[in-house]
Amino acid sequence: MSLRAQFALSFAAAGAVVAALVGLLSYDAVRDRVLAEIDRSLRSQTTAVAGAGTQAPAVAEALAQSPDLFPGTDLPGPGDEEERRPVVRTVAPDGTSTRLGGPPVALPLPEATRALAATGTAGRSFTTEVVAGGSTYRLLTTALGGERGALQTAVEIDQTYRVLHGMALEITGVSLAVTLVAAGTGLLIAGRITRRLVRLTEAAEEVGTQDRTDLDDVGPADRPDEVSRLTASFRRMLTRLTAAREAQEKLVQDAAHELRTPLTSLLTNATVLRHVAELAPHTRERLLDDVQGETRELGRLVDELVELALAGSRAETEQPVDLAALAGRAARRVYRRTGRLFHIDADDRPVLGRPQALERAVGNLVENAAKFTPDDGAPIEVRVERGTVLVSDRGPGIADTDRERVFDRFYRADTARALPGSGLGLAIVRDVADTHGGTAFARPRPGGGATVGFAVTRSRVLPARGGNQEPTARTAAGPTDGNAASA
Repeated sequence: MSLRAQFALSFAAAGAVVAALVGLLSYDAVRDRVLAEIDRSLRSQTTAVAGAGTQAPAVAEALAQSPDLFPGTDLPGPGDEEERRPVVRTVAPDGTSTRLGGPPVALPLPEATRALAATGTAGRSFTTEVVAGGSTYRLLTTALGGERGALQTAVEIDQTYRVLHGMALEITGVSLAVTLVAAGTGLLIAGRITRRLVRLTEAAEEVGTQDRTDLDDVGPADRPDEVSRLTASFRRMLTRLTAAREAQEKLVQDAAHELRTPLTSLLTNATVLRHVAELAPHTRERLLDDVQGETRELGRLVDELVELALAGSRAETEQPVDLAALAGRAARRVYRRTGRLFHIDADDRPVLGRPQALERAVGNLVENAAKFTPDDGAPIEVRVERGTVLVSDRGPGIADTDRERVFDRFYRADTARALPGSGLGLAIVRDVADTHGGTAFARPRPGGGATVGFAVTRSRVLPARGGNQEPTARTAAGPTDGNAASA
């Protein structure tokens, strides 16, 4: 069932319930008022007859002078004069009845009437409805006290009930009309509410089946209602999906381009290896070294591609991370492999983040600096302060034209083309910084070289654990003193 139909049914149900309650309460109120007015008139007639005695002429005169049982037009009663006259009779203590006036109707004598006539206190009364001669009568029985029995006054009320029944039919008709109006109103309101939802649904279906990247025809998203909020959220989601798809396509294209070079080299070397027996020993060794180098480079490239592709989708729990400890571990790994020295200045302020991602980012910065720093014994400087990691090398530096592009995937500056690498390390650093609300940056180092680093957003920087919020020298390592870049 459509949302519009559900709205219409809900409005119709609400209208029907309200109309039924109002109609029922109105009918009961009118019925009670009519019957109360009839009872009041019956009591007036009873009072007049009781004061006149039990002689027929006196009773007739009393009835003529008493108030009309059906005064006014709002209290319906019988049509002709005879029917409008009340039936008056007395009931003796022994249960016998004597008609004093009114139409000759044989009213039934309930047991409660006999008991009231025999033992009732003067003035005590009750009202009931009885059926006699095919008609319904409203009967008031009043005890006279002593041995006088009881006096009964009754009037036919069939016409009254017919009028009330007609009013009930009118109320039912009005209730049905209200229900239909409510259903129609529900359709109109639902149509206005769901019109934009329908367009949004159609657009979503087109996004899933076609190459659609915009929601310009869905409607405005600046209204203060839930549909506008949903439209705005859907637009943001579609923008992110479009950007993710474009980034994925670019990654696949760049990866295919970068993989083609080592694969071509491996294919060439494999072709040459078919004639390995004809090669000189030194040529054979150089060829095998080349194959091993290309294989290692291809393996690193695949690893970095996988890391970059999964960087934003890994479900890694955020927790406090000690960036200084990450820098120390990365420095030890590079020292064991290359013998490069590191000097680390770090504060004791952890950050809230994803440990593995941050460790990969710090490791990439350290690896990058070790690749560009000449092996002259000077240590590579690492500084960690308030969620910012800075790694300074003494290499050729980064040109102004390359400074913004070094974080692009597969981009390699002219000074780095002769060095090993895929051009993905700094791209991973930027992605990690972005996921932590921060930025990655590169700038010249005073005295030559470059400083490359990243910073997380300030809201992720936690208070210092040991109270020390200023950077302190953690590492000054060299092979001569036995310290292998330990933090």
